[in-house]
Amino acid sequence: MATEYRPEQQHDRYDARDHSLPAALRAPLEGRTWREFGYLMLSLPISIIFFTFAIVTISLGAGLLVTFLGIPVLAAGLAGCRAFGALERTRARSLLRLDVDNPEPVRPRTNGLMSWVGAVLKSGTSWRHLLYAVVHFPWAITAFTVAFTFWVTGWSLLLYPLWQWTFPTYLDQPGISLYGDSTGTQFYLDTSFEIGMTAAAGLVVVMATAWLIRGLAYVDRLMIGGLLGPSSLATRVVELESDRGVVVDTAAADLRRIERDLHDGAQARLVALAMDLGLAKEKLNEDPEAAARMVDEAHGEVKTALQELRDLARGIHPAVLTDRGLDAALSAVASRCTVPVAVDVDLASRPAPAIEGIAYFTVSELLQNVSKHARARRATVDVWRSEDRLMLQVTDDGTGGADLSAGSGLAGLAERLDAVDGILALDSPRGGPTTVTAELPWRG
Repeated sequence: MATEYRPEQQHDRYDARDHSLPAALRAPLEGRTWREFGYLMLSLPISIIFFTFAIVTISLGAGLLVTFLGIPVLAAGLAGCRAFGALERTRARSLLRLDVDNPEPVRPRTNGLMSWVGAVLKSGTSWRHLLYAVVHFPWAITAFTVAFTFWVTGWSLLLYPLWQWTFPTYLDQPGISLYGDSTGTQFYLDTSFEIGMTAAAGLVVVMATAWLIRGLAYVDRLMIGGLLGPSSLATRVVELESDRGVVVDTAAADLRRIERDLHDGAQARLVALAMDLGLAKEKLNEDPEAAARMVDEAHGEVKTALQELRDLARGIHPAVLTDRGLDAALSAVASRCTVPVAVDVDLASRPAPAIEGIAYFTVSELLQNVSKHARARRATVDVWRSEDRLMLQVTDDGTGGADLSAGSGLAGLAERLDAVDGILALDSPRGGPTTVTAELPWRG
C-alpha cells in the first residue's frame, strides 16, 4: 500500500515572475520541468547500479542458502537496497520536491550480528526496497528513452533556424532531408517558410514534452512514495503515538487546572469559612450580634464557594450535556458569550459521549475566543451530521486575522481534535469574517 507523502510545490523565480504566460507556454521554461528532466536522466545510471547490486547479492545469497553464508549475504543485500533507497529519497527530495518520510529502521532485539540479520530479513521495508530496485529498472529505461528522445527532438527542431547553416557548410546539403527515394528525388527543409514551420513544430513538441516529463516523473513519485516510504501501518502507529502524547498532555493540563482552581478558589474560601465560623463560635456568648454578622458573612462565602464548585464541575463535564445533549448545552454556553449567538443543532441522534464532550468544549473554547479577541457583533454556531462525521462550525463577524500557528489556542485545539481523528479548518481573512469548521468522528 502506498504511504502518504507530501509533494511540496515550490516555485522558482521565473515561475513567480511571469505568470502572464499561459501554463502550456510557461511549462518548458519552468525550473520544475528541468529538475524533473534531470531526475529522469539520472535515473537510468543509478537504476542500473541499483538493479545490478540487488540481483547479484540476492542471487548470490539465495545460491548460498545451502550453506550458512547465504543468510547474512541476503541480509547484506537487503541492507544495501535500503541504502540505495535513502539515496533515492534524497534525490526525489531535491529534484522532484517530494518529501517522503524515512521508513521504520531495523530494530534488532539484541546487539548481536545474527539478531540484526534476522531483523533485516523480517522487515517488510527491506523487501519493498528490493522490489523497487527490480521494478524501477525497466521503468527507468522507458522513462529515459522517451524523455530524452522527445526533449532532444523538440529543442533541435525549435532551434533549427540557428543551426540549419551547418548542413550546407559541412554536409553538402541545403537542410534536413524530409523525403528521398531511389530515383534521386529529395525534399529538404531549406526555405524560410519550411524552416519557420520546422521551428513551430519544434515548439509544439517542446511544450508537449514538458507535460510528458511531468507525467513520467509522477510515476516515479508513486513508486518512491509507495515502496521507499514507511508502510501505512507504521505511519498509523506513529500517528497514534503522537495522538496518545497529546491526549496525555491535555489530561495532565486539565488536572493541573482543576487542582489550581480548587486550591485557589473553593478550597481557600472553605478554609476562610472555617476560620470565620470558629471566631463566630467564640463570640457567640460574649457578643451575639457580632457572631450573627460573622455567620451571615460565612453564609455568603458558602454561596460563593458553591457557585465556584458548580462552575468547576461544569468545566469538567456539564450536567446539561449529559441530560439533554448538545443543543441545550451549547445554548447555555452561547448565553454566556459577550455577543449574541445563534445556535442551530440539527442532529437526529446523539454521538458517542466522548465525542459529544469534545464537541461541547470545542465550541465553548471557540466562543471564548469570540468574546475575548474577535471584536464581533454577532456569532453563529451550527452543528450537523454528515455521514459518519460530526460537523461543527462557528462563525463571527469580527476583525479576523486568526491563525493556527504554533503557540496559539487554536493550534492546541487542533491538536486535541487530531488526537481523535478530527480536523480543524480556519478561514479568517484580515477584516473578517472568521469561520472555524471542525470535523469529528461520529462513533455513535
